[in-house]
Amino acid sequence: MTGTAPLLAVTERLVDGVRCAVHDSGPAGSTEAVVFVHGNPGPMDDWAELAPAIAGFARVIAMDMPGFGRSERPRSFEHSVIGHARFLGLLLDDLGVERAHLVLHDFGGPWGLRWALDHPERLAGLTMINTGVLEGYRWHRYAKIWQTPVLGELFQLAGTPRAMHAALNRDNPVPLPRSYVDRIAAYADWAHKRAVLQLYRNSRDPAAAFPERHLGLTADTLPTCVIWGAGDRYIPVRFAEQQRNHFPQAEIHILDGLGHWPFIDNPQAVLTPLAAFLRKHVGA
Repeated sequence: MTGTAPLLAVTERLVDGVRCAVHDSGPAGSTEAVVFVHGNPGPMDDWAELAPAIAGFARVIAMDMPGFGRSERPRSFEHSVIGHARFLGLLLDDLGVERAHLVLHDFGGPWGLRWALDHPERLAGLTMINTGVLEGYRWHRYAKIWQTPVLGELFQLAGTPRAMHAALNRDNPVPLPRSYVDRIAAYADWAHKRAVLQLYRNSRDPAAAFPERHLGLTADTLPTCVIWGAGDRYIPVRFAEQQRNHFPQAEIHILDGLGHWPFIDNPQAVLTPLAAFLRKHVGA
């Protein structure tokens, strides 16, 4: 597996037989933590501009999920919403986290929401960045390619850093830094690309991939923050306001001129509402 120097301090933990790269700001004895969960393509370095600021007043945990970043890519791992949610739960158990303030992005949304549905008593708060409960969602064109046998494999093989940079910039309202694309490419070995294919193929039905309210999440009083780059071409901004259908107490922040990765486009624009929200609820 290739890689780059981590942007966050990283340790390695063995969780359910899988070597997992973890950032834990400590203190280790704190059973309450802000837990950042990346999506595709990740990894935890996505949070490098946000996590240190939040660590000033809370225990912060981030991770590279199996198949992503510096973590192991076992062929036997179940790359599905259920598989990743289960692993997230085992990791939080291993770290002694009893109350989690989840900060979710992209596929981290269904992973984290699925864990929350199974452990509602341990969910202290929820922040969703360009993700959430997506009723009526239709997959974007890259997802449809990844979900198609043979075509998906060919597309992954053709995914050079230059092609990736051009494709992402076509979709993003502002140019993404080349350093960001290079970081993605550094971890994009074939085992990672295979994991992405499995994840999307196990999530063809969005209704199954993104948990719905009828599954049992009681959210009427849950502290919830929704942050959304208005120029997202993959998960349109119309889904931001829909989150109040499921989380009535949600505060919603629409960030004009930013895309699917608003924390890369303008970290401070994300950090300002995120930090204010978490300061109100961590320890409450």
